[in-house]
Amino acid sequence: MVRSRLMLCTLLASLLPLSLSAQEATTNIPYVKNGHERQVLDVYTPTSKSDEPLPVVFWIHGGGWQAGDKSDVGLKPKLLTDQGFLFVSTNYRLLPTVEMQSLTEDVSASLAWVHKNISKYGGDPNRIFVGGHSAGAQLAALLCIDDRYLKKHDISLHVLRGCIPVDGDTYDIPKIIMTAEHRQAIYGGKMFTFGHRQKFGNDPDKHIDFSAVTHVAPGKSIPPFLILYFSGNPDTQVQARRLESVLKEAEIPALAFGKSNTNHSQLNNDLGRLDDPATGKLIDFLQQYR
Repeated sequence: MVRSRLMLCTLLASLLPLSLSAQEATTNIPYVKNGHERQVLDVYTPTSKSDEPLPVVFWIHGGGWQAGDKSDVGLKPKLLTDQGFLFVSTNYRLLPTVEMQSLTEDVSASLAWVHKNISKYGGDPNRIFVGGHSAGAQLAALLCIDDRYLKKHDISLHVLRGCIPVDGDTYDIPKIIMTAEHRQAIYGGKMFTFGHRQKFGNDPDKHIDFSAVTHVAPGKSIPPFLILYFSGNPDTQVQARRLESVLKEAEIPALAFGKSNTNHSQLNNDLGRLDDPATGKLIDFLQQYR
């Protein structure tokens, strides 16, 4: 028994360096000259170099637009570099320090930096996938659909190969505001002082404008979508199906996939586990459109 345990420990120790060296990280790269301390990103590259530029996955963290960090990537860098991708994770300024418009423009500036500079790291600037979790899902969907943000940087949606929003509840902001406030009114909960209504500017026009579904239209080069959600959350499930429906009506490839036996955070954390069904959908999607 002791010998078996020693052999197992030796095997695990021999595998550990391979796991740790699966990717290299270049961290805290500024994407705005002389910018804010949060206007930085990390680039993860495979240790084995490729003769051809690799497609890129650009990731936006969650945290209610008020918290979170680019380091919260879990297993994704290893999974994606092993699959032959570069992985980029970005920070952005947060509410309430800045308003939602500035926050969104931070992420678009970061994505623009990637398009203009990722070739230095072995990435293909014209094969970028955009993904994000929770608040990052809303930002990812908006940037992949509302082409005004990238146009400010003279970039077309043509450079985007796909979008992977994960468990967002704000693709249609007026609907989630109505749902959440109606629920509070019915069950006697205290009304939100800094809920979605306030975060998105406390203005019905802004609520519509920050909604990805508002800007869906054929002929804009909107990329294909894989919309992942936790099937036990009625809000994210309905929002995922709403976005999928609007995209399909515009003849844009879209698949909403719900995972059960998980939760909002775990769905994101498990992306990278090869036995995870959502990870399987992610790999299939990336390989299909790479």
